[in-house]
Amino acid sequence: MPKFADGVVRFEKHVFPAKKALFEALGDGQSPDALFVTCSDSRIETGMLTQSEPGELFVCRNVGNIVPPHTEHTGGVTASLEFAAAVLKVPHIVICGHTGCGAMEAAMGMRSLSELPHVRRWLQFTEKAVKIVEQTGQGKSAAEKQDMLTEQNVILQLDHIKTHPTVAERLANGALTLHGWVYHIETGKVRVFDEQRKLFIPAEEYYS
Repeated sequence: MPKFADGVVRFEKHVFPAKKALFEALGDGQSPDALFVTCSDSRIETGMLTQSEPGELFVCRNVGNIVPPHTEHTGGVTASLEFAAAVLKVPHIVICGHTGCGAMEAAMGMRSLSELPHVRRWLQFTEKAVKIVEQTGQGKSAAEKQDMLTEQNVILQLDHIKTHPTVAERLANGALTLHGWVYHIETGKVRVFDEQRKLFIPAEEYYS
């Protein structure tokens, strides 16, 4: 904790003064460019990864970068999504998975969840992706299957997010674009799902 406390003091003394005008403007409200749904994993630093400034990303984090399909049940992800789409009217939503994800490892049964009942139930939202990997990944190593699942989970959550009324409406109006990313921690590379080609390609190629 002392490390973080020292960081706060450095922020107050050095970082904030250098960006004072930005923070003063943000004090009046926010208008982010995207909703960024990603994993709670401590290795994912959204601002560093996207090279974005405060106020540019509305971030929703959870175990496994999951977006449950829409129901009448209220949850944190659903509320964040609704607020971002209906109130902030973000033009982009990114669902970003990552390599070495413990949630994907657990979803494949490689890690015991017997003492983690809430995590086990949460990961049921990856079930369809797990089945796809089981059917198509025969003969592959455990590591290869986990990488496959990371990608399939992003695709599945993109399908889930389309079931939310506020998202569906803005997609139909052409006011919203969805993006599926996988961040490779060990290389710093991001691969993006190309829906037409049904595969993940380098971000530099996708956005060129």
